This record gives sequence, C-alpha cells and structure tokens, in this order.
Amino acid sequence: MYRSAPSSANTAARRTAILFCAAVLTLSGCAGTAPVARTTPALSAEQIASLVAGPDRSDADRTNDARRKPAQLLEFLAIHPGMMALDLSAGGGYTSELLARAVGPAGRVYGQSAPRNPAAVAPAAPEGGSAPVVVSAPRPASVPSPVALAERARKAGLGNLMAVVQPFENPVPAAAGQQLDLVTLMFNYHDLGHMGVDRAAMNRAVFTALKPGGTYVIADHAGRAGTGISEAGTLHRIDEQFLRREIEAAGFVFVAEAGFLRNPADPRDRNTPEPLQPKDDFILKFSKP
Repeated sequence: MYRSAPSSANTAARRTAILFCAAVLTLSGCAGTAPVARTTPALSAEQIASLVAGPDRSDADRTNDARRKPAQLLEFLAIHPGMMALDLSAGGGYTSELLARAVGPAGRVYGQSAPRNPAAVAPAAPEGGSAPVVVSAPRPASVPSPVALAERARKAGLGNLMAVVQPFENPVPAAAGQQLDLVTLMFNYHDLGHMGVDRAAMNRAVFTALKPGGTYVIADHAGRAGTGISEAGTLHRIDEQFLRREIEAAGFVFVAEAGFLRNPADPRDRNTPEPLQPKDDFILKFSKP
C-alpha cells in the first residue's frame, strides 16, 4: 500500500523526539520502555573469601564456619554491596554480621528478634511436636538476642547492622518500608511450629516488604517426607516440601536449592543422627515476582 511522504515539519518533529528519547533512555526510559535497572554486581568468589577471612571476625564465628560454610552461602545469596537485608530470628547474629560485611557501608542489615514475654505459655497442642518448657522468667545465664546482636555490631564496627525487636508475624521494621532486597531465615523456621507463630502472616509480611525480584532464603534441618512440621519440637526438623508449600502460598516463586549442606546419609529420624554425622540441611531460595 502506498503511503505519502511525511511533511518536512513532521519529519523534523519526529527526529527531535527520537534524539530526545535516546538521550534519556538510560536514565528513565521513553514512553512504553522499561527503565534500565542499575545495580552493583554480586560479590565475586575472591571478595567473599577475603570477607570470610577477615582477621577481625571472632574465634567463635570461625569455629561455626566449618559447619555453616559462609562462603558458599554468600555466593548462593548473590549478595552485592548496597543491599538492604533482614535476617529473621537473628539470635546472636552470626548470619547478620556476614550480611552486614557483605552489603558494605552503603547497605543495611536488620537482625530481627521476637520480643520476650516472661509470662508466655507454650500452646496446649503445639503443631511442632512436644511443647517447649514454659518460660516463667528470663534465663539469667543468657543474653537477650537484640543485646547480643547490638554488642556484636559495636565490636565489629558495623554501623549498618541494626538489632530490631519485632514479633514474627510483623517482623519488618518501619524503617525498611517495602525496600528489602533480601530476607534470610537460618535454621529456625521449624521452631515456629511449636512456638505457635502464625507463619502465614510472617511470610505475607516478608512478601510485602521485599522489592519485586527480591529473594527470601531459608535454611533448615531436613525431616522425613510427609512429617510436615510435626517433629519440630522433638527432632528439630521440618519436611522440605512442606516448608516450600508454605512459602509459595504467600506468593513466592521457588528459584533454587543449594546443596552444600546436604547429607543424604542422614536417616533424619533423630535430632542427632546415628551414627554421628552432620544433619541433612537444605537451603531454599524464593523470589518475589
């Protein structure tokens, strides 16, 4: 079909629009064109090795490294400087500190601990097996998790690591908004069963707080297929597929599994495997679409 040639005025206007679009494309994109994403690259294996070998890391953490394999973990997380991360059930902060070192001063890491309730009573029929001991008073020999984490951050000179006290059902501090790049939960998801935590509410809160494309990474001790979370309070294990279904129910998409802590020889029928050997541990990565 024949089309008439455009007028000189229309040609000039079109040329101007094209030049303008080309000039701003890398910053904001033209109409109908997605902006170009700009992120710093993930840490290299060499950078991670240097971070883990840092001379100022504690002896206790170095001992824990043999079991936790932090270099492989950080590589699996694809962590990069400038990230904002949340470490759920941070405890004393082993993982939180690694994340804070990895994201650097331009990033930020929140280490979450649930508030202590001295009058708390375990559920009458806990989902995760036998009920834990009723807590009637704080244990004098222990240091509250947020205090231990804050002290760790101070000693390590990590001003980007912040201890936060939030319930599991609402674990994200207001300062993080909905700008998280990464959320981790290391070896404690199973405990939420006998603690009576509303895991669905927690996972929804994590989903909301993550940016699109953000990741949720969970590690735990593998239970036998079909046991769900029923042996969490006895064997401290959870069925991997059960956990995966709960996370996907919140809207997450499964991305990958890391195999560096797996032990297929573990019979998974005791808290401490017999014969004595490492537990079969899985690490799952999920993404927010």
